[in-house]
Amino acid sequence: MSSERGRRSKRVMREELRSRRDEDWELPPGTVPYFRERLYATFTGLAIVRVVESGTHAEPRHAFLALLMGVIGIVVAGTLSDYIAHLIVHRTVARGSELHIMLRAGLGALWTVGLPIALIGAAWIGWMDLHLALRISSWIYIVTLAGIGWLAIRRSTLPVLARIVVLAGLVAAGFGVVALQQLAKSV
Repeated sequence: MSSERGRRSKRVMREELRSRRDEDWELPPGTVPYFRERLYATFTGLAIVRVVESGTHAEPRHAFLALLMGVIGIVVAGTLSDYIAHLIVHRTVARGSELHIMLRAGLGALWTVGLPIALIGAAWIGWMDLHLALRISSWIYIVTLAGIGWLAIRRSTLPVLARIVVLAGLVAAGFGVVALQQLAKSV
């Protein structure tokens, strides 16, 4: 009986510690746009890498430029969308901290292309096989998406079973998005 009470007490203490730790972790303003743009860029990068990888005659130069231009394009489009939406809603251009948040989100999303573009660049100059670089890049993007999904679930106040269901739903939705993007880019 006392060992059961001890286990329950330890579990309660862990939950309280986790709860306090999450409550103390204040997220800065602009965190939502930062993660949104990062997710857009990651999904886009993954779709481009998968399409190039599935091509019959993948060339390093094409893979490098397609990934770089694709991710830059989605980041610029997202930043301009935020700017235009701000103008529509607030009837004035974004300035100061609002503009800073938009630019921070866009620039932060550009980092999603860093390691994959370096790997594909290494393939372009002959240091590694292109298909290996694309495969590793795919896994980098998948791990990035999983990490962001885990962070979302970790910070939630949902019960454990609900977290598992939501995470599984996010993973399924992610695969669906990638499948649709691959279909659209391969047509």
